[in-house]
Amino acid sequence: MTRASLEKDPRDVAAMFDDVAARYDLTNDVLSLGQDRLWRKAVLEAVGARTGERVLDIAAGTATSSEPFAQGGVDVVPADFSLGMLREGKRRSPQLGLTAADAMRLPFADESFDAVTMSFGLRNVADRHVALEEFRRVTRPGGRLVVCEFSDPVVPVFRTIYKRYLMAALPAIARRISSNPESYVYLAESIQAWPDQRQLASDLVAAGWGEVEWTNLSGGVVALHRGVAA
Repeated sequence: MTRASLEKDPRDVAAMFDDVAARYDLTNDVLSLGQDRLWRKAVLEAVGARTGERVLDIAAGTATSSEPFAQGGVDVVPADFSLGMLREGKRRSPQLGLTAADAMRLPFADESFDAVTMSFGLRNVADRHVALEEFRRVTRPGGRLVVCEFSDPVVPVFRTIYKRYLMAALPAIARRISSNPESYVYLAESIQAWPDQRQLASDLVAAGWGEVEWTNLSGGVVALHRGVAA
């Protein structure tokens, strides 16, 4: 079984997700205590895509996050760099045009999307600054970016409890239900090392996004960052 390190070599990260593809959605549902469904709904509402718009769902994994866009008449492009995740997504949703893509080198033309969204994937990219600039490149002027990512709980007492859960309970639960429990040790470590809401917002501004703001979900366990392409 492959486990990525915090250096986030793209080959190791992709191989790790290949390993967990079959049970990825089930494992996430259990580990998040069902909160992942609420987070996906919040992303869908934040993107606010209308019928006929073109949306890039990067790090779409098994395309669970892409299906609601397609059901709403949106031209969604689910993309991921894990071929294992894409194969699982194609098996479940053969009608979707899943695409192999690296967030730091997107295979799309400039200004080709009305919106770009990425949920729980930016943390796994080797250089998030490059990825945020790529997202800006492929978004038309006035288009939107929505990034949903783990963040820093805002209540100090809850933050302490949450971090204990991450480093102890999460890997233990993963050993029972995941096909690659070690990958969830990486998950816990990568969340611990991830910048807080304010820092990620600054990164969006530095990458050329305007009107940057964020909304805390589940007490800041997750934050929904938004930006608009100038």
